[in-house]
Formats: sequence, C-alpha cells, structure tokens
Amino acid sequence: MNATPTHWPRITAGLYYRDAPAALEWLCRVFGFSIRLRIEDGQGRLVHSELEYGDGLIMVGQEETEGSPSRFPSRRLSPLSANGHTQSLMVYIEDVDSHYDQARAAGAQVVAEPQVHDYGQAHWTDKSYGVLDPEGHLWWFCERLRTSDRNTPSSTHTGP
Repeated sequence: MNATPTHWPRITAGLYYRDAPAALEWLCRVFGFSIRLRIEDGQGRLVHSELEYGDGLIMVGQEETEGSPSRFPSRRLSPLSANGHTQSLMVYIEDVDSHYDQARAAGAQVVAEPQVHDYGQAHWTDKSYGVLDPEGHLWWFCERLRTSDRNTPSSTHTGP
C-alpha cells in the first residue's frame, strides 16, 4: 500500500454544517481542535477546512443543499437538515473527565455521561462520554484505561 501524503492520516472524515464558520470556532473552543487550514471563496463562504486534534484530522465544510454548487452528485447535509445525526466520530483523549467538564460547561448536549466500558481481560477498558455538537453531529470522547497484549490492530479474537 502506498504511503499517505505527508501529515495526512489514512482515513479522514468530513463533517458538514449549515454554519461552518461557527462550527469551526465551536469545535476549537469546546473540544480543543486547532485549525490547520481554512479556505474561503471570494464571497467569504467556507469551501474547505482542516481541523487537528493530536495526530487526528477532520475536514469541516458548508452543507450543500438543493441548488448549491457541488462537484458531487449527492447533497452533503448538516444533521439539522437531515433530521438526525449523519455519522459519529470517536476521539481518544488524555483525560476524559476534564474534557467532559469543559464540553458540558460550554453547552455541549450530553447524550451519554462518562462511563467505564470493560470489554474483558483479552481486550480493553475505556472510559467515554457522548455529546452532540450544536448542529447534531454525535461525538464520542474516550480515554483508554487498560489494554491487552492480545488486542492488536492486526489480530482478531473470537474466543478466550
């Protein structure tokens, strides 16, 4: 498999918002992302952006509704326009409790309080919480509490 472009992960998600500039500000302020790239057209419309969190990367853009200019055959919508969240994202963080406190204080809609999920001695234990951003994208923030030597990306375990 060929190497990815420099400073790009193998897979990157794209999120779409009715108000993409406000979403950029909110994601940085509340979740701790930083803006790597922001491109606007001549009318000030956000056409592409890249946000980083550690070695993670997401793209944020303006939703494309009927009649919007698009190079793709389908519309790309905010959850507000799709009447429900369109995808969920999971982010590993260092301290789930302090991250949760910051997100809750900033007004993120909590859908799952911090909770420990133990998948057994052969797998791992995480502590995570879930929130919706202002337009309804579902976010899971996780902290790894315990891992297993048997839990490697290239292995599949079906029994003890």
